[in-house]
Amino acid sequence: MAERPEVLIATDGACKGNPGRGGWAAILRFGSVEKTLSGAEAHTTNNRMEMTAALMALRALKRPASITLQTDSRYLLDGMTKWLPGWKRNGWKNAQKKPVLNADLWLALDEAAASHRIAWEWVRGHSGHALNERADQLANEAIDSLAIRGVLQDNGGSWPPA
Repeated sequence: MAERPEVLIATDGACKGNPGRGGWAAILRFGSVEKTLSGAEAHTTNNRMEMTAALMALRALKRPASITLQTDSRYLLDGMTKWLPGWKRNGWKNAQKKPVLNADLWLALDEAAASHRIAWEWVRGHSGHALNERADQLANEAIDSLAIRGVLQDNGGSWPPA
């Protein structure tokens, strides 16, 4: 089997109002090659934008990879590393026996992550972490340029490059 490419992914989500207009962004790095993704939704939450950033980044990968995924969202990190197995066991109910919020995105993230080896890494937001700051800027630019619901900006190409 071919060796898995090593990809660094930095993600961020933002909302103006919560709920409100939201944006998400992901920066993918494979060696010296970089790809950026961003998009926006007219009415959403910050948590959904954080999740969407990770989901769209994982979906952009065309073959299994070894990934370090950096996020400033404890919700995303804990959901993927701690809570997901319990939710699946409990029929998508949380500890209070209520339906898991954002289950549609958790299911999609679980599926998108399945073929990869992912090290989930928390970074403190708005603390000078270069990629996180850039992802935050891209997410906010996506909100500001929101003209069409669900806009996806992509600098193109199959990922990671061959």
